[in-house]
Amino acid sequence: MVPEWLDLSAVVVGAFAGVLVGQKHKLDLVGFIAMCIICALGGGLMRDIIMQKGSVYALESYWAIPACVATALVGFCFPTILSRHPNLYDLVDIVSVALFVVAGTSKAIANDLHASSVVLMGTITGVGGGMLRDVFLGEVPRVFRKSNFYALCAVVGSVAYYACMQVRDIGVTIAPFVTVFVVVLLRQLSLHFNIESPADVDLEPKVVNTGKRVMRKVHRQRSKKR
Repeated sequence: MVPEWLDLSAVVVGAFAGVLVGQKHKLDLVGFIAMCIICALGGGLMRDIIMQKGSVYALESYWAIPACVATALVGFCFPTILSRHPNLYDLVDIVSVALFVVAGTSKAIANDLHASSVVLMGTITGVGGGMLRDVFLGEVPRVFRKSNFYALCAVVGSVAYYACMQVRDIGVTIAPFVTVFVVVLLRQLSLHFNIESPADVDLEPKVVNTGKRVMRKVHRQRSKKR
């Protein structure tokens, strides 16, 4: 398992992302607190409900909920500090995804899940809070829309963490840093080169036309043999 301070760091960064969401949508204090709790603890709660193994982190931790509330209060009372950096949200959001991927993948490994389940739990922990955030705001979840890599970053990060944990000399001390680096780098590359996830794909015309061309070639070859 990752150390407690790393779990708490993920919660604080996730709550910070919730503050930026609250500012963007001009929510009241209750909205700020709700967004901080959802962004910081939503993914872990989904993971724990699905896994049904071990404890529920959001309820077990002494500091998780107070940290969310404190972050919300500070962000609500001092909004101008954050408004000076309009591009801060994307960076904070993807860093929180990376940290939650570490937490989710680690807990899945600790509960002896197999590789595909480990990656799934890591991904859900990483993007689950963002999914709930969008649902509560009445939007289509970001992970389901055409955009620069987001959910894919979580998947790759979870795979990277799992792979690092299989190497004896790396282990839990280095794997979190490798995972955060991979997730953030992949996200920044997708933004820099404007690489987006595919949407509205329809391969039927290409497959049908290719099939017709193949059949015509086969028919011509048969005709020549005759």
